[in-house]
Amino acid sequence: MIEALLGFLGVFGLAFLRVPLAVAMSIAGMVGLGLMRGWQPAYASTSQVIFETGFHYVLSVIPLFVLMGNFVARAGMAKELFTAANAFVGHKRGGLAMASIIASGGFGSICGSSIATAATMTRVAYPEMKAHGYKDTLATGAIASGGTLGILIPPSTILVIYGIITETDIGKLFIAGILPGIVAVTCLCLGVVFVTWRDPAAGPPAERFSWAQRFAAIRGIWGVAILFALVIGGIYGGVFTATEGAGVGAAGAFLFALLRGTLRPRVLLDILVESTRTTAMLFMILIGAMIFTNFINFTSMPGDLRDFVLQFSPHPIMVVVMMMGIYLMLGMVMEELAIVLLTIPVFFPVITGLGFDPIWFGILIVTIVEIGMISPPVGLNLFVISSLLPNVSLGTMYRGVWPFVAADIVRLGILIAFPAIALWLPGFMG
Repeated sequence: MIEALLGFLGVFGLAFLRVPLAVAMSIAGMVGLGLMRGWQPAYASTSQVIFETGFHYVLSVIPLFVLMGNFVARAGMAKELFTAANAFVGHKRGGLAMASIIASGGFGSICGSSIATAATMTRVAYPEMKAHGYKDTLATGAIASGGTLGILIPPSTILVIYGIITETDIGKLFIAGILPGIVAVTCLCLGVVFVTWRDPAAGPPAERFSWAQRFAAIRGIWGVAILFALVIGGIYGGVFTATEGAGVGAAGAFLFALLRGTLRPRVLLDILVESTRTTAMLFMILIGAMIFTNFINFTSMPGDLRDFVLQFSPHPIMVVVMMMGIYLMLGMVMEELAIVLLTIPVFFPVITGLGFDPIWFGILIVTIVEIGMISPPVGLNLFVISSLLPNVSLGTMYRGVWPFVAADIVRLGILIAFPAIALWLPGFMG
């Protein structure tokens, strides 16, 4: 236990000194293994992790889904999604904010990145809300919280990484995110209802669309519907694996962007470079996490932690509640991917030892990550929006996002109380 705690302190200390997280975890893991098992086994273990991660077939899903997200982001699909959602709910009080959340869910179903979703919807939805007199608190809060849907509604980069670390079926994780994603959209929209109930001036209604205009708006999102049905439907139906689905999705997104005339040579080069950078970053962090995980597994921390939480918990579900509380506190001060990579090696053996389904726990982890993406003071989505809206202060965003943080906590409670929401659809898969 002491060795593991010293390892975590080493990672935090190096990160505090601004050493990149991937390097910090690699150093802490290799040094820990070297001190515990000898330097030659530590070097051999580290080189094996680097080699196997680089040549792991399942990991090809990461660059393919990243590439798919970048293609659809440049193809202008977000505008059509927002227009379609606005056609049905924009005339209600806070309707444009609801439309941004619904459109974020739709965009997340073909993107898989919270940051990309938040940035795209800021450009699309914020000018519309501002033009209709929305307060910045509601506008930025809705966009920031809606952006988190990009990592829950499949495909999801976080679910891919969780599946690889825990050896959980990635296809089932994707399917498990569908119903919780619908619950998330509903809870966030109810958050908008609460804000406008307390302050009707925060989100005045926009103009009402005719049914002819609504049908026309729906026809504009056929590309999104086809791409989502092709990838997720194929995975769910067993036509292809999650990795093959990523390839199909990337090819489909490329063709769609090509047909829309958005893939000029310079744009295509930018997409490829951006995808390469994102993939390299994720792989470096993943390799560092695997090295650190090898070290943790040779300590007594997983077993000791399980014994500790069981000693104070009269019921296994309370262990999950305690873990979620720890994640909530960590999410307010740490970057979300770092939290997942550092804590999964410790918490996952406890969860499986108690008999809980790893797919359900994966959905809970993503939900916690979503809350961390908008929790002050280190909510990454807030900083992304702030960089795009320099005239809106972070303090305004902090005030605007709290109702949506509360809505997400309610959603987390619902998923803990009713695991079937996450497990029902995967239960039909082979």
